[in-house]
Amino acid sequence: MKILYAKLNSLVPHYNSRESMSSLPDQLEEAANYIKRLQTNLERMRQRRDSLLGGVENPVNNIAASSSRNGPRSPLIEIHGTDSSLAIGLTNDRDSRFVFTETIRVLHEEGADIVNASFSVVGNTAFHTIHLTVDHGADACRISGRLNKFIYDTDALRLLL
Repeated sequence: MKILYAKLNSLVPHYNSRESMSSLPDQLEEAANYIKRLQTNLERMRQRRDSLLGGVENPVNNIAASSSRNGPRSPLIEIHGTDSSLAIGLTNDRDSRFVFTETIRVLHEEGADIVNASFSVVGNTAFHTIHLTVDHGADACRISGRLNKFIYDTDALRLLL
């Protein structure tokens, strides 16, 4: 038990060295208060997130729910960034690897350096995240335009699929 108490105490931030030397009941009370503060902060952050979203439902939950009900879905893309870096969120049917592959091809053609790429699958929907930097020869606006044209130009996408 003493080892477990010490482990718990090591996880609680101590604002001065004297607190870490306090009695066992004081350490437990400090840990309980810390957990309560974390819960309060979490709830406050959730409320802030909800207020920033302006009452909009979570799009990830909506996408996952709609894709599991309606079968294959059209790809969606969100692009955020500056002149030298971009973050791309790509959502598509989990069995459709082509859209992700073509997105990577476009980025490569435009001279972008991919820093990180990851994905997760929820239901029938795959969520891809790509972080990249663009060099002096590449233009973030041009890359964004090409990707949006590729994803939302339904005639071209239908021919490729």
